[in-house]
Amino acid sequence: MNTRTILLQGLRLQASIGMLAHERLARQPLSVDAWFEVCAETPVDDHDLATVLDYRLLRDALIQEMTQGHVDLLETLVQRCLRRILDGFPDVLQARIRICKPNAFDDCDAVCIEQASERPRPTHDLSSTHTTTEN
Repeated sequence: MNTRTILLQGLRLQASIGMLAHERLARQPLSVDAWFEVCAETPVDDHDLATVLDYRLLRDALIQEMTQGHVDLLETLVQRCLRRILDGFPDVLQARIRICKPNAFDDCDAVCIEQASERPRPTHDLSSTHTTTEN
């Protein structure tokens, strides 16, 4: 199968995230990198956006998921984003999302959590295609 990767790199936004008291008082900056593997079997028509997955929709879904309410853990936010993408975009075969908190520590550029998930592939039941011959 031919696949194509869509990469959203360095998406920046403000979100309500964190377990500490001071993190609950104000939104914090987050940085997101996301990779989406999609099927590339269908020919691309340069004049028809419907022949590809519109990456604006992927970006909008991530922003909506990350800004809809408070989340305590980066791990939870990454899992929610993965679920949103795989549930909402059937063309996405696999997704990998990294979310970073650049202000977590003064002595680090950022703290990041990255996770990948893929759509379950259909399995074929070989027992239903197996025939026996009687003697």
